[in-house]
Amino acid sequence: MAKTKYVYAFGGGLAEGDGSMKELLGGKGAGLAEMTKIGLPVPAGFTITTEVCDLYYKAGRKWPAGLDEEMAKQLKQLEKNVGKKLGDPKDPLLVSVRSGAAISMPGMMETILNLGLTDASVEGLATKTGNRRFALDAYRRFIMMYGSTAMGIEREEFDKIFGEVKEAKTRKRLGVPNGNKVSDTDVNEAELADVIAGFKALYKKHIKKEFPQDPQEQLRGSIDAVFNSWMADKAVTFRKVEKIQGIRGTAVSVVQMVFGNKGDTSGTGVCFTRDPNNGVDEFYGDYLINAQGEDVVAGIRTPIKLSDFERKDPKAYKQLLDVRSRLEKHYKDMQDLEFTVEEGKLYMLQCRTGKRSPFAAFKIAVDMVNEKLITKEDAIMRIKTNDIEGIFYPMIDKSQPQKLKDAFLVQGIDAVPGAACGKVVFNAKVAEDWAAKGEKVILVRKETSPEDVGGMHAAQGILTATGGKTSHAAVVARGWGKSCIVGCEKLDISYEKKAFSVNGKTVKEGEYITIDSSAGNVYIGELKLVKPEPSEAYKTLMGWVDQIKTLKVRTNADTPYDAENARKLGAEGIGLCRTEHMFFDTEARILAIREMIVADDVEARKKALAKLLPFQTEDFRGIFKAMDGYPVTIRLIDPPLHEFVPHDEVGQKALAKAVGLSYEHVRQRVEQLHEQNPMLGHRGCRLTITYPEILDMQVTAIIKAACDMTKKGVKVAPEIMIPLTIDAKEFKILEQRTRSVADTVIKDAGVQLSYMVGTMIEVPRAALLADQIAETAEFFSCGTNDLTQMTMGISRDDAGKFLPDYVDEKKAGVFKADPFQSLDQEGVGMLIKMAIEKGRSTRKNLKVGICGEHGGDLNSVKFCHRVGMNYVSSSPYRVPVSRLAAAQAVIEDKKAAAKTKATAKAAGKSAARTVSVRKTSAVKKTGAAKPAEKKATRAVAAKKPATRKAK
Repeated sequence: MAKTKYVYAFGGGLAEGDGSMKELLGGKGAGLAEMTKIGLPVPAGFTITTEVCDLYYKAGRKWPAGLDEEMAKQLKQLEKNVGKKLGDPKDPLLVSVRSGAAISMPGMMETILNLGLTDASVEGLATKTGNRRFALDAYRRFIMMYGSTAMGIEREEFDKIFGEVKEAKTRKRLGVPNGNKVSDTDVNEAELADVIAGFKALYKKHIKKEFPQDPQEQLRGSIDAVFNSWMADKAVTFRKVEKIQGIRGTAVSVVQMVFGNKGDTSGTGVCFTRDPNNGVDEFYGDYLINAQGEDVVAGIRTPIKLSDFERKDPKAYKQLLDVRSRLEKHYKDMQDLEFTVEEGKLYMLQCRTGKRSPFAAFKIAVDMVNEKLITKEDAIMRIKTNDIEGIFYPMIDKSQPQKLKDAFLVQGIDAVPGAACGKVVFNAKVAEDWAAKGEKVILVRKETSPEDVGGMHAAQGILTATGGKTSHAAVVARGWGKSCIVGCEKLDISYEKKAFSVNGKTVKEGEYITIDSSAGNVYIGELKLVKPEPSEAYKTLMGWVDQIKTLKVRTNADTPYDAENARKLGAEGIGLCRTEHMFFDTEARILAIREMIVADDVEARKKALAKLLPFQTEDFRGIFKAMDGYPVTIRLIDPPLHEFVPHDEVGQKALAKAVGLSYEHVRQRVEQLHEQNPMLGHRGCRLTITYPEILDMQVTAIIKAACDMTKKGVKVAPEIMIPLTIDAKEFKILEQRTRSVADTVIKDAGVQLSYMVGTMIEVPRAALLADQIAETAEFFSCGTNDLTQMTMGISRDDAGKFLPDYVDEKKAGVFKADPFQSLDQEGVGMLIKMAIEKGRSTRKNLKVGICGEHGGDLNSVKFCHRVGMNYVSSSPYRVPVSRLAAAQAVIEDKKAAAKTKATAKAAGKSAARTVSVRKTSAVKKTGAAKPAEKKATRAVAAKKPATRKAK
């Protein structure tokens, strides 16, 4: 059995891995290998696979057998390649230890730089480079990163020591006025030596031993730290928010250090090959002179723009421009690059697909199709749910320029386009807590760190005092389409006072601000936000989506307004119109339904329902008009009656007075309606079995409205849906009554009108008996909200108490996602698939759709396509997501079919080669036979030249 390979090397133009190996080498490792292979300047190193991370956790955070030996071998080879040794006191090899999962998780896991420095080797580095300040700066960074990352000492404690030295010594030496910032680069050699001594003392205080002087111990501790960061709270939270599932862990890349902190001819930067905010084909990024990589991402210093970098170092900038062009053409997508310039020479440290704003996602995709870099199918597959949602994020209403001028507070750097309004909070946990209570908040920080991701996601927007467009705050917010302003240096933030001051104004926690992150402007107060108009790129790409998809996309809409809005968003009909929602529109309506509920007999109920008839008829007229030419599925009453009546004494007395009944009568009737488990009680079609007059009124309203609109030239296609069916006989009783009422109305109206009668499949028994039900039902609509509840035995309303534990990978991790948000395809999906197959076994052309919340979930819609549904239905603003999912499902089908065909073709060739080898072997064996047999074989061969030719 072949030994598992755990470590893959790269360097000197050669690499054992490549860009296709993200699952094994992580995005960073695969990118380093690929850049090495195509000849870009990449420091040498090696990558430990994601499989090791998986084994590490399975073994109780222990390395798998054989990793030590394989890593030692690769380290020796690295030392040979670069001509330096780890720990050499005269000319040490220094390395970085970097994380990298298969899917980008910016800032969520750990990185350690300058590993290999010790008290002895730092002096050797100083002598070798002739730059003692640089060597000491590298050492203080390493002690801080190792101490905080590998050993768990709070980063703030290191920052405090560094800050005290800057204040007590650097400020005094340089005469920097109070209020002006002392930069890290202002600190000299002697002061850095004091910082290092303070850091080492802090390390010993917490760890109870000296800072490690053995580079091998440092390396092992750093690799463990990266593996451990995979399950850190911030990383787990990020994966939960991003719905990242099914990846094994993080890889670890050990890479030769190159130094951006060697002086003014060195630096570090992060850039994107196109503008990630608007998608324009312009080089975009930040550069910090005399700095190391984490300085840019952490946002500790505000960097310069790439245009300034070009002026300061045109030679290095030209190298970077060449890399930009080569990588975008190679990967055929916008790239996010990390680089370091060491004394004028460029080195590439990372290459990955760049995160972008929703607007940019559409523009880049469409532009690259026009540039012939990718196909329309490729463009569609690149769009994500978040991109669609982000297109409709709010913008500042600029119709009142004077109001904006009066409210203007300060300007920062526009990191992510959009706008947000909320109450100021200064702590990520507070942001989460307030948001959980329904408050809209803006998270204000000096700079964000990965620990803040929970609060960042909960907030409407993010505002930071430091950082650039590629800082942690900007990168994470951009990935979420979250409004974000960074580098607002005029902000004087006090976490202790829970306030910030700027331009003579103070804003306290809990007060409103509005941020226009498209312009970088911050305003005091709560300003009006408006929905933007979708871009031309969005319209173009969604046009391609509609050309490719085969699944129809309808909407869930209860009003003409919702129906019209959904049409604008691409809906092709209504898959669920909930008639009971209409009862709550006005006092007259709710009073009429309540009068029906408390009535003593059929005649009294009919009298009350007659009051509702004109309201319902008018509602349906508006909906049919809005959906001219498209089908409209209308569900008859579904909720239990107790939901419509008042449960307090005041409300019951008011109802009694309004309908002319005694309070005691109303109170008793409300008590009679009480159920222990109303979701499984007297609701849905059970109500119309008991009170068929409700069905009569609703069907009359539907068909009367349809006839009225038909007379006006509107194309109407009503589909009457009976909810909660559990049996074929039950459905047939109601179907026959529905047709009797409908046909009478149509005959009286004197029009030609086609309509359908079908049912919801939302009870497991209905799925099991779908063939019997389909003998009468003309369509099925899968009500996956209730079907999920009943199949799993989980109440959707109560699941919040325990379901998060079932989804949390750090706890039970039973489900990959919340089954009420993304369909449980293995369990509930099996019932749906069965219902479709059984239903179509008795009614070949049975129309099937879905109308639960899952109709707007990307993966659920793809499932619906695979099982052969005709349509999905979702809320209006999820319609574009459903359209996208439907198109992506078709593309995925084509790719799967092509792959199957290629595999079969390869298998056929392999089989042909096997047959050929066997024939050759047989002839060889024949050739080795007895003389008489040889003679016979030659005779046969002479008669059959084709056999000789084949050989």
